[in-house]
Amino acid sequence: MFIAMNRFMVVRGAEADFEKVWTTRDSHLAGVAGFVSFHLLRGPEREDHTLYASHTEWASRADFEAWTRSEAFRLAHRNAGDNRPMYLGHPEFEGFEVVV
Repeated sequence: MFIAMNRFMVVRGAEADFEKVWTTRDSHLAGVAGFVSFHLLRGPEREDHTLYASHTEWASRADFEAWTRSEAFRLAHRNAGDNRPMYLGHPEFEGFEVVV
């Protein structure tokens, strides 16, 4: 099992817009080989941002990496640049091999 996470520092006041983007978008993950589940996590609030993380579970790192090279990945991320004003900095990727 492999877990892929992206951490987003969302500008205070843009949380509802950020969540709307994620709850209304087509992720193009349905039917992707090795995809297990997706969660959007809301974390702590800071003075200038609220922390969020996208969390996907995959059967293997190889399945996740294959998805990042797929047409489904390109379609899911084609408008990502439109949302830059909502973020402080770039999303930060973290990948984890499941041990237990």
